[in-house]
Amino acid sequence: MTDTTQPITPVQFVLNEAKLLNEARYTEWLSLFAQDGRYWVPLTGDQQSDPFSENSLAYEDRILLATRIQRLHGARAHSLEPGARSVHVLQIPQAQAASLEGDDWKVYTPFVYIETRGSRQNMLAGTWRHRLRQNASGFEIVLKRVDLLNAPAAHEMIQLFP
Repeated sequence: MTDTTQPITPVQFVLNEAKLLNEARYTEWLSLFAQDGRYWVPLTGDQQSDPFSENSLAYEDRILLATRIQRLHGARAHSLEPGARSVHVLQIPQAQAASLEGDDWKVYTPFVYIETRGSRQNMLAGTWRHRLRQNASGFEIVLKRVDLLNAPAAHEMIQLFP
C-alpha cells in the first residue's frame, strides 16, 4: 500500500493555523512556531523589519505567547469573563518562495478578525505576513506579522490573537 498523502503547502499551513485559532486550540497553535519564532503586531503598517526601533502593539517570542495562552486557560482570567471567542475570515493566502532552496516561504493573507466577549464584539481587518521555514515535519512559523488596517487607532482590549 502506498502513501498518497500530499505534502502540505504554505497556503494550507496558514489556513490550518486560522482553523486552530478559530477553534481556540492555542497550545496546538503555539506548536506551529519555530523555537526562534516571533509574533509581531506593528503600531504602523509601514513599520519596517525592526520592531525594536519603534513601538509595537505586540512583539512576542514563544515564551511570551505561552504565558498568554496559560493565562487564557487559567481560572483567574477575570478580564475574560465572559469568555472570549474569535473567528478569522481569510482571503486566499499568496505564497512565494523566499529562498532558492524553497525551504523559506513568505505568505501574505488579508483577513477580517472578529472577537466577542458576551454581547461585545470587536472587528479588525488587516494582513498576515508569515515567514515560514520548511523542515522535516512540514513548516514552522519564524515570524507572523499582523498588520492591522487601523493599528494606530484606539482599540478595545484585544484578548486573543488577530
